[in-house]
Amino acid sequence: MNKLIIALIGLLIGIILGLYLPITYPATFSLYISVAILAALDSVFGAIKSILDNKFHTGIFVSGFFGNAILAGLLAYIGDRIGVPLYYAAIFAFGNRLFQNFAIIRRHLIGSIKQ
Repeated sequence: MNKLIIALIGLLIGIILGLYLPITYPATFSLYISVAILAALDSVFGAIKSILDNKFHTGIFVSGFFGNAILAGLLAYIGDRIGVPLYYAAIFAFGNRLFQNFAIIRRHLIGSIKQ
């Protein structure tokens, strides 16, 4: 449970920094960045789930976090260049896993509160 608290604190710090740091990017990159953020969030929720299951490995998390974000951004970029909306594949895959992981986390937390 200690790792879960650290992960949630890190997520909260990241959200706060993202909201208050004056970082801007061109609007043409918004599709790529949004898909990369979705992939990164999928990795964060997967990490929280694996912490609750006592199966967390830092190397797997870090490689998945950056690898998924880069792969999703590249998929959106390549699709944009060839005129095919390939980013839909990333949205479907990562969005589906995000909601599945959230459901599992929710069940863990509600189960631990009831006990």
